[in-house]
Amino acid sequence: MTERDPDYMQSLARGLQVLEAFAVLGQRQSVAGLAAHTGLARGVVARCLHTLVRTGHVERQDRHFSVLPGVLRLADAFLSDRSLPALAQPLLEQLRDEIGESCSLGVFDRSDILYIARASRSSIMTIGLRVGSRLPAWCTSMGRVLLAELPPADRDALIPATLPRLTPDTVANRAALDEKLDEALRDGFALVDQELEAGLRSIAVPVRDPEARLIAALNVGTNALERSIDDLRTRILPRLQATAAALHREIGRFM
Repeated sequence: MTERDPDYMQSLARGLQVLEAFAVLGQRQSVAGLAAHTGLARGVVARCLHTLVRTGHVERQDRHFSVLPGVLRLADAFLSDRSLPALAQPLLEQLRDEIGESCSLGVFDRSDILYIARASRSSIMTIGLRVGSRLPAWCTSMGRVLLAELPPADRDALIPATLPRLTPDTVANRAALDEKLDEALRDGFALVDQELEAGLRSIAVPVRDPEARLIAALNVGTNALERSIDDLRTRILPRLQATAAALHREIGRFM
């Protein structure tokens, strides 16, 4: 366990846990609310907030706390002009303009897919997606691409024991999900048809670094009324794969 690791700083981990809670809960949070969300004792949360106020990452307004623009300093290295999101963004915009569909780049964040770059057309989802958005990995095309290459034990750690049925088409059976993941591994892409949200189809491919390690997934999301599954496979997939190959080359040049 991490708590038994002599190099593990529990106080730093707790501070980050409190800071991350604002991303879920929003601004103007109380000690009690943050404690309930994180599972930490109120005294621990209060000390974390006091420290974050002193470091300029959080401000206090009476009994409520809000994050400050200073938190953006934590993302500077990740969002530099040679970072993966920066390299991907112009390629996503080019792909969006070519096919007229929203395109995204995502990575694992625990058991979720974290959107780190995105080029949008008019929204086709009731869920608003942007850089920083998270969705459950197991029921998204990008998540399935990333899950597909994991060993069974690692898959188990990231897939919920009970899979909720989000739509009538959701694959909510673990054996059937594993079949989908094996299919994605074999075919080199994952296609999700209205499992996350009715009317939404998406297709994703892997993105690899120069050592061929899987580091991210690239996807296109479409309206099911506008594009058939066959259209995704025959027209969108080749362009998506070409964009992933172009990103692979850019990564080799700069990273």
